Amino acid sequence: MPNIVLFSGSSHQDQSQRVADRLGLELGKVVTKKFSNQETSVEMGESVRGEDVYNIQSGCREINDNLMDGAPHHDQYKKDKSRAPISVKLVANMLSVAGADHIVTMDLYASRIQGFFDIPVDNLYAEPAVLQWIRENIAEWKNCIIVSPDAGGAKRVTSIADRLNVEFALIHKERKKVNEVDQMVLVGDVKDHVGILVDDMADTCSTVCHAADELPSAGATKVYVVLTHGIFSGPAVSGVNNAAFEAVVVTNTIPQEDKMKHCTKIQVTDISMILAEAIRRAHSGESVSYLFSHAPL
Repeated sequence: MPNIVLFSGSSHQDQSQRVADRLGLELGKVVTKKFSNQETSVEMGESVRGEDVYNIQSGCREINDNLMDGAPHHDQYKKDKSRAPISVKLVANMLSVAGADHIVTMDLYASRIQGFFDIPVDNLYAEPAVLQWIRENIAEWKNCIIVSPDAGGAKRVTSIADRLNVEFALIHKERKKVNEVDQMVLVGDVKDHVGILVDDMADTCSTVCHAADELPSAGATKVYVVLTHGIFSGPAVSGVNNAAFEAVVVTNTIPQEDKMKHCTKIQVTDISMILAEAIRRAHSGESVSYLFSHAPL
């Protein structure tokens, strides 16, 4: 691909290399380091004059450091209490002022985040890769129920259920405070079906673990969890190990090697081909929306 340079941020080198391999490119030379006062320094090791430059970065681990390297905060998108900032607008402005003129994301926490940007945003979906994993790895997928662990994910699970031609259910949850679920109520029938919990993101995993415990008591024969972004912070790994599901399937938007060493239930499905195809299509002027419902071969 002519006139294109692909750089990797420091958060997820493996993902960047997979994208580069898919495109038949070498990653651009870049050195990221910190001064003694922890200020981040990024130095390009090659000329980018006249080139289209793509920087691949994941919002994980040291999120504030990775932001300065190039990744957005996507969970602080609304003013939910007095004097609370809308941080995502600040991040959108920072990326635009830094010189970005096009943003490609994967499963934003809320699609309306795109509206905070003054430049084009293509929000890709992991759904095609999720559908492919379900069909290839769950033998009883035709007898499954797609379940949302909260009401906010209803649109996501209905889309997947329609594509698989199966039913869906959702769980209504009440929280006493952030990251702590107080009560859950299942809306739908999972009796004698395989329950597949689908969500965009799991941090401490308290929601999906509680939800997974609800499904067997409601008659589900097996329970799987499928996530786009597996953050797995705090007690998440311990909770996953003790929860009542067969596997937790996450995409590789976030590195999972360390977590997988401590939890055999965590499985990873690769979405680098979706990112690579989005870059190829954006660079060549083709439609990116094709990827919203199709996984590249």
